[in-house]
Amino acid sequence: MNCVSCNNEINSKYCPDCGHPSSIKRIDRKYIIHEIEHVLHFERGILYTIRELILKPGENIRKYLSENRSRLVKPIIFIIVTSLIYTVLTHLFHIEDGYVKYHEVNHGTMSTVSNLVKWIQEHYGYANIMMGIFIALWLRLFFRKFNYNFYEVLIMLCFVMGMGMLIFSVFVILQAITRFNVMSIAGAFGIAYCVWAIGQFYIKSKVSSYVKAFFAYVLGMVTFWIFPVIIGIVIDIVNK
Repeated sequence: MNCVSCNNEINSKYCPDCGHPSSIKRIDRKYIIHEIEHVLHFERGILYTIRELILKPGENIRKYLSENRSRLVKPIIFIIVTSLIYTVLTHLFHIEDGYVKYHEVNHGTMSTVSNLVKWIQEHYGYANIMMGIFIALWLRLFFRKFNYNFYEVLIMLCFVMGMGMLIFSVFVILQAITRFNVMSIAGAFGIAYCVWAIGQFYIKSKVSSYVKAFFAYVLGMVTFWIFPVIIGIVIDIVNK
């Protein structure tokens, strides 16, 4: 029998070269339950990742980058899943955020900008990754003495911003239960966590680390939102 992955000959349950199993079990109820448990379990799953990012975000992210990358959920998957949770909850409880109001106000006067904002609103996972690019650039500027490259900073932000989306999700549930407009303060809590976690990642004992993290985060968000506005205005001018 030859391995279906590397085509080398195998005579056991797994290929000795690439480790691919000689036969794959059929997908059934047990397989689905096992996959769900694998994602949710506390030892290596998303719940474990959330717990570690709540307790010691900086330390755990540094360990992920330099020591062990199997303890936490993959960062890209983490931010997409958490953003999806937030999107589903806002649609489920019919709670609107600031982006919706922006789109309604500008509808018909800046159609391209409105469409870009609407796309961002409907694709928080990808939008957060793109926003992370801008924030990472500012962090690289403010923390240029540290030996973290751009991609390592971006990975750190995927974890941090993913937790920010979970914080927003908690406030969505609170607003649905209490009927009070708590989403107006959700942003403050989300940014506070992100600034705290980023400061923990660099030097947790220095106040300047948190100050730099705050300005880098805010400037990153501002430049991210300026970008689609400029693109939309240029497209509208060209189309006219």
